[in-house]
Amino acid sequence: EPPRAGPGAGGGGDPRGSAGAPPASADGGPVRLAGAGVAIGPGPAVAAVGRPPAVDAGPATGWIRPPAGVTGADTATRAVPGPSAPPVPVPQQDAAPTHWRPWRFRMSNDVWGTPVVDGDLLYVTSFEVHALDVASGRRQFKTRDVAWSMAVDGGRIHGSDGPTLYALDAATGAERWRLTTDAWVYSLQADRGTVLTGTRGGGVQAWDAAGGEKLWELTGAQTEFETAEAGPAIFGDTVFVWKDARLRALEARTGAERWSYPVGDAASCGHVPVRVQPAPDGCAYVSAGTRVIAVEIASGLVRWHFEAPAVFLSPPAFAPGPAVTGGGVYLADYLGTVYALDAATGKDRWRIATEPRPSVEPVLVAAGNVHVGSGSALYTLDAVTGTPMWRFAAGGEVVGTPVAADGRVHFGSADHVLYTLDASGGQLRWKLATGGEISGSPVVRGGVVYACSKDRCVYALDAGKGTATGRR
Repeated sequence: EPPRAGPGAGGGGDPRGSAGAPPASADGGPVRLAGAGVAIGPGPAVAAVGRPPAVDAGPATGWIRPPAGVTGADTATRAVPGPSAPPVPVPQQDAAPTHWRPWRFRMSNDVWGTPVVDGDLLYVTSFEVHALDVASGRRQFKTRDVAWSMAVDGGRIHGSDGPTLYALDAATGAERWRLTTDAWVYSLQADRGTVLTGTRGGGVQAWDAAGGEKLWELTGAQTEFETAEAGPAIFGDTVFVWKDARLRALEARTGAERWSYPVGDAASCGHVPVRVQPAPDGCAYVSAGTRVIAVEIASGLVRWHFEAPAVFLSPPAFAPGPAVTGGGVYLADYLGTVYALDAATGKDRWRIATEPRPSVEPVLVAAGNVHVGSGSALYTLDAVTGTPMWRFAAGGEVVGTPVAADGRVHFGSADHVLYTLDASGGQLRWKLATGGEISGSPVVRGGVVYACSKDRCVYALDAGKGTATGRR
């Protein structure tokens, strides 16, 4: 986890004022990235909390209109004044279409994790949580507290600085509630009105998302692996915890146990955490050491289990038919062997070796292909037959999980580059070299790919063209 800092540490100033930031022009014009065909740069911070998103960011960046589908029709056609710019008139209906331009927002401190896009805002953790307008990159607000953990759900931002848990209005940043926890929060998730936390020393707590009331608590759970990705998990109305060598399914609002299954202790699970992935077919697919287990969520009945020669660090990924007849379960062990299991029977359909894979991220199954980041390469296999389709070598270890949309696959690498490839053939469409390792996984919404980099920047790029702005 990042080094501790007190509330208010970092992230407070104008993003253009940080040491090491690419220089702006003397007149406050746009910033240029090395190798980029057009200028992109950080937008000015919005001074007032809750100010409506600005579509025209003015001469400082030249950002104008988002791609179709990024924001609603109102924000796409109605301009509002920026912090220091005069009001901009509403465009006429018959006006020539304007261009959306990629944007980049520079923080004053490190950025980590995967950005969260919800509606018209993007949320990212840079010590505090920062909310950026997806159309222009303007910062709408930031939290006053550090957030080592963050979850956005139900119109609220849930965050924790370790000993404190709080909820804010996701649109304005206004505080909804705040409380002090009994131990350091290392894991935080939220779903359907319930906030789930894991705390140091084996604690698991459920809280009411609306008011912060504690619903229930467990002790002595998850004690061997207290990390964000290995903590207790909530999916809908079910919470999964690993306690006393058993995987337990609990009712999210009451904590009542529905069923438990003896997956074993840390030693019998290969000294790796148990990972759970519920699927729309009613099963939870579990990786526990060298085993994969299919358990019916409602009853706890085990449908099948599969044994592999090496341990799995990542959770299973489920893909329904018809691309994979009857549904398939896909995962890769730490040696890089990719497995395709029949979701109904657990039968081993195929297995293909790639290269050693220390990643805890699941493989990606999309449009009949399996995309696997192993070492410094992205491998793509046919989901039905396992036939290798292509391999793309990056200059560093693949970071996070790739994301696929509109015939493209996007992924980041430790070589500081964000790559976009043709999903079917593996040809490089475009890439952007940033000033640091890509953090977390990229996110694609409405034709825009969002990514964070350890150069302290958040990027919004045209998913098809990168920094190009050829939309007409």
